[in-house]
Amino acid sequence: MGRAVDRTRAARSKLRAAMGASVALLVASAAAVEPLRFGPYDVARLFSISKSENRNDVVYGVRLDDRCAPRGDSPVFVYWEMLERGPGVTEPVLDRELRAYGIASQRVLARGPAGGSVDLVLRAMPSRHILVRTDRVERACKAWPSLSIGGTDAYLYDIYVKLRPLGIDSLLLSGRTTDGTRVVHERVVR
Repeated sequence: MGRAVDRTRAARSKLRAAMGASVALLVASAAAVEPLRFGPYDVARLFSISKSENRNDVVYGVRLDDRCAPRGDSPVFVYWEMLERGPGVTEPVLDRELRAYGIASQRVLARGPAGGSVDLVLRAMPSRHILVRTDRVERACKAWPSLSIGGTDAYLYDIYVKLRPLGIDSLLLSGRTTDGTRVVHERVVR
């Protein structure tokens, strides 16, 4: 009987230690995450990725200076909009999520007195370049992400990801034609 009690105590002790380590890891991870901050000229939403598994969106934005030109060498950023938790709740994209939602490359093409442009490639679509143009419209900075959608020049506003049990089934690119007359879609099978 004594051995059984000792094994039970040892098992409980190991479980408590493991739980303590897990809690410490979670606390350390939460402490390492910096709050998402937007600058006064940033465009917080260029386009988003929505998914079939839940309502949360991955959102891409661009950091701009007071001339509405791209700020720094990597001005495009990505974050979560946690719609399942409520409006206005955001979180950073975790390192392990960057493979699916991260930026493969970005290059500032131009900076001027009233805007600029960035060439952007997403890891999920390495063969597609998105041109992000920025400009001042009235008193606010604006940005337009454009690419070809179904053979038509369009401003991208959403990429819908249809998931299957072990990966991605397809992507649905959605945008508005650059002349603003119609919505266009293109389904990309993975």
